Amino acid sequence: MPAQACDSHCHIFGPASQFPFAPERSYTPEDAGFDMLHAMHQRLGLERGVIVQPNCHGYDMSAVVDALRRGQGQYRAVALLPDNVSQSEIARLDGEGVRGVRFNFVAHLAGATPDNMLSMAERIATFGWHLCIHTDGSSLLALLPKLQGSGVPFIIDHMGRVDADEGVHSASFQALLSLRDDPLAWVKISGVDRLAGGHSPYDKGHGFVRALVEHMPDRLLWGTDWPHPNVAGPVPDDQELLNLFCALCPDAALRERILVHNPQQLYRFKDANS
Repeated sequence: MPAQACDSHCHIFGPASQFPFAPERSYTPEDAGFDMLHAMHQRLGLERGVIVQPNCHGYDMSAVVDALRRGQGQYRAVALLPDNVSQSEIARLDGEGVRGVRFNFVAHLAGATPDNMLSMAERIATFGWHLCIHTDGSSLLALLPKLQGSGVPFIIDHMGRVDADEGVHSASFQALLSLRDDPLAWVKISGVDRLAGGHSPYDKGHGFVRALVEHMPDRLLWGTDWPHPNVAGPVPDDQELLNLFCALCPDAALRERILVHNPQQLYRFKDANS
């Protein structure tokens, strides 16, 4: 891996004895705390990570903030925030290393509305934060115009979770590719196993990765999605996912762009060369 390579989409769960799960959670995962995450990153040669607040912890950011402090500047985070969050709380989280807010529009985690999202965009704009959007093919097309009018950067998680059976020429995936013309739009190459229905080596997802790398490498991010909550089929092997990305993006300069320089820009990591 190149120096400062980043896993731009991962989670931590608990440990519940220290960071209890939210009573209103929609699922209860096994413990997967920061020590486990950091050990996985070390095995893969990844020096940086972006921790996305999971639904099972709700709005309690305690576990993530603890991880950011322990990560010594090599980790950033994306929050879940209530509509009535104060500007002082956003400022506090910004100081800890949070750089965006996530909204879930997929069926099993639904709860967000476009109005919630656009209202939050106004709140976070002054901090240079972005919107992180977890959507799927059925909601993507309706959301994109609203996101493009939000005035802040936005990321589409897991390649939009488009329907792989519809292929790369589907309306939803072509809309995703069209984001190359929007300087505020980013896409995560993550969840290839989800697109492929959980069947390794995830052949059904390969064409989508290749198309994104070809069309918009300057605004792509790669992530493991560790520890892979709510997956269909066996839990993916993170080394296999990284190897697959490298195989589908064989150009070393493009890999470095996606793994190092793009997350450096969006999450505002301290430049190791400065």
